[in-house]
Amino acid sequence: MTEGDVAHTAVVPDHDTMVAVLRLAQRAPSVHNTQPWRWVFDGSRLHLHTDPDRLLSAADPHGRQRIISCGANLHHLRTGFAAHGWHTDITRLPDPDRPDYLAMIAFRPWPDPPAGIPARARAMEQRRTDRLPMLPPHGWAEVLASVRRLVSPHDVALDVLDDSARARLAAVSEHTAAARKDDPMYQTELYWWAGHPDTTEGIPPTGLVSDAEFARVDVGRVYPSAPHSMRRGELTDHSTLVALSTEGDSVSQWLHTGEALSVVLLECTAAGLTTCALTHVTELPAARRTIAELVDTRTTPQVLIRIGAAPAEETPLPSTPRRPVEEIFTIDSQ
Repeated sequence: MTEGDVAHTAVVPDHDTMVAVLRLAQRAPSVHNTQPWRWVFDGSRLHLHTDPDRLLSAADPHGRQRIISCGANLHHLRTGFAAHGWHTDITRLPDPDRPDYLAMIAFRPWPDPPAGIPARARAMEQRRTDRLPMLPPHGWAEVLASVRRLVSPHDVALDVLDDSARARLAAVSEHTAAARKDDPMYQTELYWWAGHPDTTEGIPPTGLVSDAEFARVDVGRVYPSAPHSMRRGELTDHSTLVALSTEGDSVSQWLHTGEALSVVLLECTAAGLTTCALTHVTELPAARRTIAELVDTRTTPQVLIRIGAAPAEETPLPSTPRRPVEEIFTIDSQ
C-alpha cells in the first residue's frame, strides 16, 4: 500500500467536525491577537505552521511570543478534537530544516476522553483576556492542584509568586513599559494591532482599559487607552500571579509553554476564574533575570499570568474578533 493509499483510508474527523474544531480553537489567545498560525490538512493528518506575515518585528523579533501563541492554539485544537471523540497523536517540530513547521497531528477515535475535557472545551468560548483589576481567585488551592497536574506533561515549571514578589514585578512591568515608550517601531506596531474596531484580528477598543482602570493594575502591558471609564471602580488588583518557565529557551520549549498556557487558562475559566496572560515582562533580558530570581534562577521565565475573579454581578466581558477559518486552514490532499 502506498502512502497515498494510507491517506485515503485513514480514519479522520469529517470535514464539518474539522472546521468546527478549528473555529473553536481560533479562540486561543495570541500576542496582540495576531492569530499567527496556519493549518494544512493532507487527507490524513493536520499540520501546524506559523504565519510569517504575523511576526512582530519590534516586540518579538525572535518569534518567541508567536510560537507560544501557536502552542496555545495547538492545545485548544487538541482539546476540541478530544471533546468530539478524537485522540490526537502529535509530533512536534517534525522537520528540523523548517522552523516554521511546528507540529503534525494524526487521529484515532477516543470514545472515553478524560472527564475534564468537555468543561475545558466549553471554556474556549467563555474565556476572555481580562485586563481589569481582579478579586482574589476563589477555590484557588483546588484549581492550582488541577493546573499543576495538567501542566506537568509539558515540562514547564509553574510557580505561584507570593505577595512579597509583587512590588518587584510591578517595577519590572513599569520599567519595561518605560523602555518601550520611546521606541517608535514598538509603538507603531502596538498601535497597528490595538484599538481598531470592525476587524477580525488585533485588540478592539472593547478589549482595552482606560487609564483610570489600568492605574489599579500593578502588573500589566501598556496598550493604547480606552475612553475614560471606571469599571470595577472599587477594586485594586488582587489577582494571583503565576509564572510559566522552562529549562531552556528553544522553539520546542516555547511551543510547550503555549500548550501549558492554554491548559492554565482553560482550567481556570472552567472553574469560574478570570485570567490575563502577560508576555511583555519577558521581552527584555533584564526583566527576565529579575523574574528568574523570584522563581528559580535555573529556569527561563516565559509568561506571567494574572488569575483572579470578576465581581459576580458583572456582565461578561465582550469577546475579541477572530479570523474566519478559511484564512487559516487549507486542504492539500496531493
